[in-house]
Amino acid sequence: MLRLPFLLLANLLLGLRLLLGLPFRLMAARKRPTWIRFRLAGNLPYRPRPMPRFRLGGSPVEPATVTSLEMLGRALKVLAADPKVEGILLEIEGLGIPDARREALRALLSDFQAAGKRVVSWAVMVDTDAYPVLGAADEVLLAPMGRVELVGYAAEATVLGEAFGRVGIHAHFARRGDYKTAPELFTDGKVSDIQRQTLESFLDERYGVLVAAISSDRSKTPEEARAIIDSGPYSAKRALEAGLVDGLVHEADLGAHLGLEAKKDEEPPVPTYDAYLETLAFPPVKWRRLRRKPRLAVVDVAGIIIPGSGGAGRFAAADSVVKALRQAGRDRRAKAIVLAVGSPGGSALASEQILEAVKRVAKQKPVIAYVDQVCASGGYMAAIGAKEIWSAPHAVVGSIGIFVGKFEYGELLEKLGIHRTTLARGENAAFFSSSRGFTPHERAALEREVEEGYQAFLELVAQARGRTKEEIHQRAEGRVYSGLRAKEAGLVDRIGGFEEVCRHALEEARVPSDDFELVRYGGSRAKLSLLKLLMGAAHPATYAFCTAAWSLQGFGTSRRID
Repeated sequence: MLRLPFLLLANLLLGLRLLLGLPFRLMAARKRPTWIRFRLAGNLPYRPRPMPRFRLGGSPVEPATVTSLEMLGRALKVLAADPKVEGILLEIEGLGIPDARREALRALLSDFQAAGKRVVSWAVMVDTDAYPVLGAADEVLLAPMGRVELVGYAAEATVLGEAFGRVGIHAHFARRGDYKTAPELFTDGKVSDIQRQTLESFLDERYGVLVAAISSDRSKTPEEARAIIDSGPYSAKRALEAGLVDGLVHEADLGAHLGLEAKKDEEPPVPTYDAYLETLAFPPVKWRRLRRKPRLAVVDVAGIIIPGSGGAGRFAAADSVVKALRQAGRDRRAKAIVLAVGSPGGSALASEQILEAVKRVAKQKPVIAYVDQVCASGGYMAAIGAKEIWSAPHAVVGSIGIFVGKFEYGELLEKLGIHRTTLARGENAAFFSSSRGFTPHERAALEREVEEGYQAFLELVAQARGRTKEEIHQRAEGRVYSGLRAKEAGLVDRIGGFEEVCRHALEEARVPSDDFELVRYGGSRAKLSLLKLLMGAAHPATYAFCTAAWSLQGFGTSRRID
């Protein structure tokens, strides 16, 4: 009850501030803007990123910059309900977001247009990923010196076997399944047909989505859309001739183009959303609530999964993830957990550690796994502990399988004048030696390890997905699926977006709400020793990892889901 007086005082101050500013807002309401400007830039998150309390240095943020999809959605709802607002101007600058977020952004714009409002977009330069956002507008504008780098999608597969051989490094691996192509990165001299087919299946799917977007947005037939893509990239003049844009306008002339009034000898600026709020008699106010919002916990499994603690950015350390899961489980206010998986896999041992932690927490409160970009191999193993698995339509999912092996540096050491002699007692005593490959006896032990590990993986997935081992085996052996195809195969439960998953998790906890608090739980951010990681690669280890996720430019990266 001690909280009640503080809430009343806070709301009183908010109310006083609202009333004191009312006369000024009423005067400004006469000049309420009809067009509002938003700037879309960078890797736009779903929810606002936490800001430091004290910001020292750095470039100031542009006033019109959108900080999250949630912020844009709330703003568009306010503008859609205002009869005086004609539309919005979107300025796109260096926008780089994954497929799922791009589709969520297009859905927000579509809802705004369905309310009878117009969207005008403008950019200096856009690439293949950003053009579907630019093209979703009712009117598409480009700077006269601008460019449309629309060229389609590419995937590059790399193999290092021949290069390793030249310097005296040899990779020795055993795998289960022809589709478990990860060891080929280190062992083969050319890209296999299966690896090529896997990448091409994703390219076909993504290319089809791009063609459909251009066809719908620019009123083109699919054949015309393909011809446009094949003729890229475009200068501003050629983009206008091809129908990719509707006009060429300098940034300073955007206000005049929209018909805004200006002072004498000045170009009319397009107001920001904050400037628009200052013209509302009663703008939206975040009143302090007596009853707190439902809290939803988010735990990330982002990057290559490794044992131990520490790691940041591209690594998901098992101990750190387990600790975060326990913290989320102990938080009484957190009614449910979203396990945000963005990992191509890694250590099988570490992946199973995370899986066990997910299972334990799932007994306390609902846990829903969500895949924004990639959830493959060990990443998928971690996800199956959740009550449900949701995926973005074109995320990389699956790659159920493992491989075991090590790197041999003996020949390289000899070239450097370093000579080693291995003495052993026990048939497999030198199993972990990096000075030589495997003996026949050691190779037999290696094959037993990989077979046992693969069968255990199948058993885990079969139990989690309510299937037989044979049914999972038919979908496994390293096969990689898009989110849509994974749902058809029964490897994920639903296709949806991040906000939809969050709402569903709260519904599972029986506290349905569209207005909730999202709290992220993360492990240690200590730095990981790169030398330690590389030294560990010399020893035989069991891996559940998918290299195809790395080869797919723009939609196989493993990032945290913001």
